[in-house]
Amino acid sequence: MELTKYGHACVRIEEDGRRLVVDPGGLTEPSALDGADAVLVAHEHFDHFSEEVLRRAAEDNPALRIWTNSAVARKLDGLGARVTAVGDGDRFTAAGFDVSVHGAWHAVIHPEIPRIANIGFLIDGALFHPGDALTVPGTQVATLLLPVHGPWSTTGQLIDYVREIAPRDAFAIHDGALNDIGTAMLGNFLGSDLTPARYQRLAPGATAPLG
Repeated sequence: MELTKYGHACVRIEEDGRRLVVDPGGLTEPSALDGADAVLVAHEHFDHFSEEVLRRAAEDNPALRIWTNSAVARKLDGLGARVTAVGDGDRFTAAGFDVSVHGAWHAVIHPEIPRIANIGFLIDGALFHPGDALTVPGTQVATLLLPVHGPWSTTGQLIDYVREIAPRDAFAIHDGALNDIGTAMLGNFLGSDLTPARYQRLAPGATAPLG
């Protein structure tokens, strides 16, 4: 299995010619979907979901399937059975990968800002993408895709989250609003002895083997 990092929160997982893309949003180059067999979308915020890009990809590839929460599924009205709404506890197969759904809500930004639905995806029982939440899936995770920057988390919370999940590897995602200084500062904490994981930040387009 290989992991390729794309813009911000988007990754592509590939194995034996099968391609699964997670969260191709407005900060992600559309090429992330080239050759994709299936797409997972955590929630409706623009940096995770681009209706225009997904509709164009679906038009270009009639076999493309999409799994997401009900709010995003409603925005993709017209694609019929190619879009499946899922929620916490659901399991399905996407592009030949086993996927289980964990969590229900976006992390709290502020008590006066309404929360939206957010789901995380555990892929082949080994790779977890939590979307915009620090969801604990309740099972061992070998590789955590760690949302390292957002208006809803602190560095201390991220350290505690990695400790609780205790993955072997943690790859940075949700980093599109960071400059080089911010990236380095976070890396100094998340890549230190404060966490049990091997922390990495892939450049956009870079690939790493998993397992």
